[in-house]
Amino acid sequence: MARGSSGESGAGPRGDGSLVYRAMSRRAGGLSVGINLFPGEKRCQFDCPYCEVFPGRLGFAGAGGFSLAQMERELREELALARDRGERVMDVCFSGSGEPTLSQDFPGALEAAASARGEEAPSAALVLITNGAGLLDPRVFSLLRAAACGPPALDVWLKLDAATPGWHSKISATAVPHEKLLAKTREFAACAPVTIQTMLCAVGGEGPPEDEELAWERLAAELAAGGRVRRVQIYGKARPSPGDPKASALPAERLERRAASLRLALEALGGARPAVEVYP
Repeated sequence: MARGSSGESGAGPRGDGSLVYRAMSRRAGGLSVGINLFPGEKRCQFDCPYCEVFPGRLGFAGAGGFSLAQMERELREELALARDRGERVMDVCFSGSGEPTLSQDFPGALEAAASARGEEAPSAALVLITNGAGLLDPRVFSLLRAAACGPPALDVWLKLDAATPGWHSKISATAVPHEKLLAKTREFAACAPVTIQTMLCAVGGEGPPEDEELAWERLAAELAAGGRVRRVQIYGKARPSPGDPKASALPAERLERRAASLRLALEALGGARPAVEVYP
């Protein structure tokens, strides 16, 4: 799931074959150093109408393949450069031009990134932006659980754009079965720390219907009740996408209402509650 597809601001993958890039991320709160495992293509199980990855603009045709050694070298260089400039790196983020867990190089890249982050920017978070479909693969599920619960403290930003099949088909446009995806989301959130991320936008001129709004709130509250949800991010469409005008931004007030309603639902549950953040 690309950083661009997640409504981030700033530069995306540079299109020059680089595997590491910098972006000013509104959700990270500053400088994010991104890792792109698919420099030569866009690979994702989803075709979200709000996705901001423009293959032509990213220069896929001229990019080479992925190299773990090159990625680690570029990452260490970028982190060292930021340190020398006095810049604070907020996170090292797997995103780029596709769903990172689809890459056979992801396990090795995760290990290399954790090592580089620990040595060059220990205060930075290590983040994976994912659509969650990889959780259906037991090997990916185990890898992410171990990384989230173990020393890398991987912050898994897990897509939860829809709670009903109807809205899922519109906002995600994927053949991944919705019920299986939700089941694995529940299972993962029950055993590992997770950040829930939800894109709230209009598709075909219409936002999510009332039944979707209610179902999403119930689901988000259910996941949070397990005590492993770090935070919930509700964000809006902020940049152009190849599918425009199919997807469009909703008023910021609607995002705030969704967040306020969820906060009340979480308050009723009692106990520790995750932060609910809004990024219009």
